[in-house]
Amino acid sequence: MFCLGLDLDCGDYYSRFTESAVAQGVVRESYIDDALKNLYTVLMRLGFFDGMPKYESLAEDDICTKDHIDLAADAARQGIVLLKNDHNILPLSKDKYKKLALVGPHTNATEAMIGNYEGFMSLSSQSLLNLVYSRFRTTLQFTALRFSTGTPCRYVSPLDAFSAEGKVEYDLGCTVWCWEKEAHRRAKEIAARADATIIFAGISLEVEAESRDRDDLLIPYSQSDFITQVTEASKGPVILVIFSAGGLDISSIARDNAKVSAILWAGYPGAEGGRAIADVVYGRYNPGGRLPITWFKSEYTKLLPMTSMPLRPIDELGYPGRTYKFFDGQTVYPFGYGLSYTRFNYTLKSVPSSVVVKLDPLQLCLPLTYKPNASLEEEHAGAACQSVNVADTACDHEINFEVEVANTGKFDGNHVVIVYSKPPAGVAGAHIKQVVAFRRVFLPAGASSSVKFSMDACKSLSIVEKTAYKVLPRGQHTIVVGAYEPATVSFPVKVDFN
Repeated sequence: MFCLGLDLDCGDYYSRFTESAVAQGVVRESYIDDALKNLYTVLMRLGFFDGMPKYESLAEDDICTKDHIDLAADAARQGIVLLKNDHNILPLSKDKYKKLALVGPHTNATEAMIGNYEGFMSLSSQSLLNLVYSRFRTTLQFTALRFSTGTPCRYVSPLDAFSAEGKVEYDLGCTVWCWEKEAHRRAKEIAARADATIIFAGISLEVEAESRDRDDLLIPYSQSDFITQVTEASKGPVILVIFSAGGLDISSIARDNAKVSAILWAGYPGAEGGRAIADVVYGRYNPGGRLPITWFKSEYTKLLPMTSMPLRPIDELGYPGRTYKFFDGQTVYPFGYGLSYTRFNYTLKSVPSSVVVKLDPLQLCLPLTYKPNASLEEEHAGAACQSVNVADTACDHEINFEVEVANTGKFDGNHVVIVYSKPPAGVAGAHIKQVVAFRRVFLPAGASSSVKFSMDACKSLSIVEKTAYKVLPRGQHTIVVGAYEPATVSFPVKVDFN
């Protein structure tokens, strides 16, 4: 890998094998020298050898202030996604639902809320060369790397947060893998006598982490059985709160289960996660988060091998596309999905109609391949220029438009306006759509606001060809505001070259 220009290995591969690789003549020592030069040059540019960093002197009292703790809670609130809310069960009424059952493996979560990249406890680490060449340790002095602490100021678990709100009964029920079948009994008992049940379920770093890939897209099977049993035993409505990074196929156990009234995805919400979840459940915060990934159905993993890297579908092998850009099949929840306690409508205020890019006389035009369609082929065959390489084009055109967002419901709320672009129909290998802009706005109930967007035309309307060139195709593109809201609006933008 050194000879391919990979200077730094995120792991222990280099430290374990490089010395023997050099001894066997598989790797040249000059490659190691070049890698170290590059790495130390970057460290110098970052000021690593310029003395004490200015934040090194900060202590716990400087970090764990009320403002910082509140910021952590707000970040968690903004990331929570409301996936289901039948009969508007949320926000939960304290007057109607006075006694709650809190069950599930993440009910008293602490470290599980932090996720995979929380930092490390302070430690010293030898440099790459020190790890690889013990013979250099007597002649070179190396600088220790210091990592920041990964210990949060405090943990507020879901149990902590909901216990402070009123009367609760708690039972873990089982761990993430949920092998403890006998433990289901007490969880079902307290769900049967509570006014409402909140199940804190999902996965953790035991299931998904760096160098720990999941085998499927399901909640661990025994935990699915636990959720089903508790749901059936529950006297009142059931709210499912999911902890995970990746998507989960919860179609049968929750999405399509009428007894599960609401679903919240919390991700790994951080140390203030319990507080943020309680704020959302009780309506002190109206959820406005959107899914950052597609939640595929479990059978998706059987349609293509994980070793198939292309994002585009491979029709001859029957492989579907990957991500929202290239997959248009059925999903559990699509990318960008997220509900609210209120309703938002869009109205286009002003839109452009066309973009004409002036080309340099020596501009290289690139041909496009079109899907089998006689009308499209005829339409574009006579064009002097079907597309241009964005990198080679002096494009200063902007797409400026304005959309009015109205909160027509009864709750104040945040809303993320997502803007997509769709390429001209029929371009082979083009994405279905791509995100080109987004904006989070806060609107009181009954209020509206005009949101303005200004986007680089060449970047926003370009596609990445199979050859890896980013090109701007000639033809009619479409700008779509919103994706899954009833009020989605769109307008065409015609691109031509002069």
